[in-house]
Amino acid sequence: MNASLDPEVWSVLRLILQVAFFVAVFALLKSMYEVREFTRLRHLAKPTGAFRVPTILLVLLFLGLLVYQATWQLTGVFRPEFIAFMQLHDRRAFNPAHWIQRGRILDRRGEVLAYSEEILGKVYRIYPDGPAFSPVVGYTQPMFGATGMEAVATVHLNGGTAASLENWSELGRQLVIQEKRPRGQDLTLTLDADLQRLAVERLGERRGAVVLLNPNDGAIRVLASVPSYDPNQITPALFQGGDPGSPLLNRATQGLYPPGSTFKIALASLALEQGFTGTLDCPADGFTTSARYRKIRDHEYYSARNNGTLWKGSGRLNLTQALAKSSNVFFAQLGVRYGHDAFDAMTDRFQLNRQIRLHESPYGVWAMRTGQAPRLDRSDRYGLAQMSIGQGQLLVTPAYMAVMAGAVANQGLAMTPRLIEGEPPRPLARFMSEAVAGKLAPMLRKVVTEGTGRGIDQPTLAIAGKTGTAQNPQGDSHSWFVGFAPAERPELAVAVLVEQGGYGSAVAAPIARDLLLRARALGLIRE
Repeated sequence: MNASLDPEVWSVLRLILQVAFFVAVFALLKSMYEVREFTRLRHLAKPTGAFRVPTILLVLLFLGLLVYQATWQLTGVFRPEFIAFMQLHDRRAFNPAHWIQRGRILDRRGEVLAYSEEILGKVYRIYPDGPAFSPVVGYTQPMFGATGMEAVATVHLNGGTAASLENWSELGRQLVIQEKRPRGQDLTLTLDADLQRLAVERLGERRGAVVLLNPNDGAIRVLASVPSYDPNQITPALFQGGDPGSPLLNRATQGLYPPGSTFKIALASLALEQGFTGTLDCPADGFTTSARYRKIRDHEYYSARNNGTLWKGSGRLNLTQALAKSSNVFFAQLGVRYGHDAFDAMTDRFQLNRQIRLHESPYGVWAMRTGQAPRLDRSDRYGLAQMSIGQGQLLVTPAYMAVMAGAVANQGLAMTPRLIEGEPPRPLARFMSEAVAGKLAPMLRKVVTEGTGRGIDQPTLAIAGKTGTAQNPQGDSHSWFVGFAPAERPELAVAVLVEQGGYGSAVAAPIARDLLLRARALGLIRE
């Protein structure tokens, strides 16, 4: 018989029992204090009558607590929550929970990304191509705990679910008598190993991140972060913070960066929602909300100045032209024109200040770091202009930008990103109306055919997207590309960030192009 165990119900019951225990202890102590007030001191050495009863009850309560704790320790191997806890938090070398040969972690086509092997009586976790996949797979190690999918999917990898008492009882029996090493269940991810390796290869020695996902169901095909670490070689030095490359930082999901011009996708959707069909003047001298502030200018102005020439400005631009040229002057004016309330409503609709979860279980949650789109003082028009071009106080993760690109590709509906193959797709939120997405997608296609992204245009693959060069207070500008393909029937959305990489059109965009072309060769984009 396979009994059912609901972790939430048991959590509530445990809380009730704990509260009842402390209430009972308090009541008994109070009773003992009152009895003492009316009992002579010579009688205290030999409790009698009313004083003996609460004393006995108090002793029994503490004995019960000790029995419960002993039961938890001695028979814990029969409980899934105990084994999961021991694997994640018990750092002792002798730990029966680590005797389990956990299931393999596989990519979408069955390539092994992690497996367990018994060597000289000990079970070791092996990662064949460790650094490339550690941002997703993570590690499990007796002395240092677990991270990534190794942590949040630990119950599945151990061989059962929290709802299967029969399976876990058998697992506990094997651990106790050690007749054989218990084996866990395999876990298949949505990742494509070939594409993941290509992303890491194309980033090379540069720090950055790549996220590639299916906009229609949220399946993540690439989640790369460079530099990374080797999960086969976890040592104390890794956690001492001496590496300036911060290999433990998952830049794809935890790194916060100004999105630069890629955020103009969101501003364009706001303008379309508001019914904008006109033009705005974009002079060479730029735009500012007050003489106190530095003018916001277009990249052509700075290029001309560096070359010792004079740029005459863009003149009047419509929305399509402004996206293609990536005009800061246009979008700064646009943001100020619609104001703080409309901008804040748009960031709420885009889930910018909300935690987006990639996976959750009773034993862990893996979520993107929440973006930052703060509510500005209504008098701060210049701050609004800066955020409207993806600068100022606005910060996002590369994974979030892939979700945003996916929303445009999926007729305005963002899907919750997921990493486990077979999990049902779940809508995240509607970022924009279907009509707006239908107008915005062709505009992003023109960015690649006629604008700043034309260097990656492919005659056989219609790529749509937006380049970005985000100013960085700590050094050179960050390089961005956000987009999807094919433009008319998108099957993949991509976000590429290269820290201090310079122009997005020159650095990030070619990486995105190469990934999309390889994805088509692998059958992820149909001919």
